[in-house]
Amino acid sequence: MKGFRLLFVTVCVGFAPLAQADDQMVEEGRKIAFDVKKGNCLSCHNIPGGQASGNISVPLVAMQMRFPDKEVLRQNVWNQPQFRPHAMMPPFGKHQILTEEEIDKIVEFLYTL
Repeated sequence: MKGFRLLFVTVCVGFAPLAQADDQMVEEGRKIAFDVKKGNCLSCHNIPGGQASGNISVPLVAMQMRFPDKEVLRQNVWNQPQFRPHAMMPPFGKHQILTEEEIDKIVEFLYTL
């Protein structure tokens, strides 16, 4: 039993930095999404925790349920017009508005909504 407890503690402690890194990535994604000079998602979307949110597009809620495949969500942020040609959302990745890393952070944030 003592060996099991040591293994359990080792495994849990081993995952702590990963959880902190994920939390940091989510927070950075939130900042990018809310930044008017970066993602500016609030100009069109209602997002929990955001102020002065827009109502031009769908509220960003239940994102894991709406996008069970996180890569599909990422592709929507990277180039929304490939899915909806008449969408007003800019192709953030395709037009290099955001970096690949910034898009990854936004997707991590969106997946918490």
